[in-house]
Amino acid sequence: MCAAHAARERGARVLVLEKADERWAGGNSAFTAGAIRMTHGGLDELGDILEADERHDVTDLEPYTAADYRDDLRRLTQGRGDEAMARILAEDSGPAVRWLHGRGLRFRLMYERQSYAVDGRHRFFGGLAVGTVDGGDGLIAMHMAAARRAGVEVRHATPVTDLVPGEGVVAGGELLRARSVVLAAGGFESNPQMRAAYLGPNWDVAKVRGTPHNTGEVLRAALAHGAQPYGNWSGCHAIQWDAGAPPTGDRELTNRFSRQLYPVGIVVNADGERFIDEGADLRNYTYAKYGAEVLRQPHGIAAQVFDAKAADLLGTIDYAAPGTTRVDADSLPELAEALAIDPDRFERTVREFNAAVQPGSFEPSVKDGKRTAGIDPPKSNWALPIDTAPFTAFPVTCGITFTFGGVRVDERARVLDGGGRPLPGLYAAGELVGGLFFHNYPGGSGLAAGAVYGRRAGYAAAAHE
Repeated sequence: MCAAHAARERGARVLVLEKADERWAGGNSAFTAGAIRMTHGGLDELGDILEADERHDVTDLEPYTAADYRDDLRRLTQGRGDEAMARILAEDSGPAVRWLHGRGLRFRLMYERQSYAVDGRHRFFGGLAVGTVDGGDGLIAMHMAAARRAGVEVRHATPVTDLVPGEGVVAGGELLRARSVVLAAGGFESNPQMRAAYLGPNWDVAKVRGTPHNTGEVLRAALAHGAQPYGNWSGCHAIQWDAGAPPTGDRELTNRFSRQLYPVGIVVNADGERFIDEGADLRNYTYAKYGAEVLRQPHGIAAQVFDAKAADLLGTIDYAAPGTTRVDADSLPELAEALAIDPDRFERTVREFNAAVQPGSFEPSVKDGKRTAGIDPPKSNWALPIDTAPFTAFPVTCGITFTFGGVRVDERARVLDGGGRPLPGLYAAGELVGGLFFHNYPGGSGLAAGAVYGRRAGYAAAAHE
């Protein structure tokens, strides 16, 4: 949709082909919370694009610079990401959000997901604060409204089955002629066969967080016509997801099966053992890789465990969503039994964890250094003993969001061939583009990348002769 807005802005006639019907329109964007990682100079600078909120007066929001953005991308991708792409994403993210605001999209601070109340003030953490009004549903509704106002045509239930370089695309058995084509069909996370082939064993049984329609046909067509494969083809964004969630996304609950508050508890596998450092970093910098860690555990499941001290932190946005899989108990043995975990092993894990917790002040909005010592894996921050009844556990599994491998594009979002030359009239944006993310992902940078490269693709496609 960002490509469509940009191309129309430059005078092009634009047709958007949507594989899904109207109810499922919007791809993975419809299943997000609408969080978008952008550069900014703090709350005062953001005031002109944010919805009014009385909480702004008691909010602490540190600036997030392009250097911060690049550093986060470099750190989380272990230096493997394309530096030129990362620079474009970082530097264009703020302007792209402001551009979207000018097209009628509305934004707000995500208090319920990205901040903690500390001493009467709201403190945002992890470089992410801004989201669309009404989350992913609102994002798609606002995009569609902007498209209608601008005269963009959208055809639903119209999957693209092939590309015809220089001429257009094949959809519904018909050649639709176009001088420029922007590919924005997502990755292959909804295709069990491709997941197993590229991501490895057991990935075919992972649950899909979002749309069932991202099955890789357009990506494979691009490769068949000479596009250069690029990026981390064995990597993906995958989170801890409600173990009782459906196999693919629920269009009503969207992202509310996510389980993101593991930093204030512990996570154990089916054998009652911890297997990750729940406090390795702020959640926005670990959540996208920990779904894969759950999938590697026995039966591909785990449980997030909290005691009464964490109850007020769990909130209601996700952990109290309709249909949440939840276990409550007055004792650890009762909790283990309800989770079908051996009580002795589970109690030993909790006992050893509690004994390893070091003194210190607990502060959930920063890396507080309240850690464990002498156990493996450690907990590097937010280590509180699990010792106060009642106890609560949330069974989780792996929920895949999107795949990291895709096609290679240049700074104008032109699709490149194996020799690094632009393929005539072919552009790409969104999750179908590879090179930005390896191993991990900073929260909110997916929607930002879609906006940044979508806008560039639309401008370049409109200018194509």
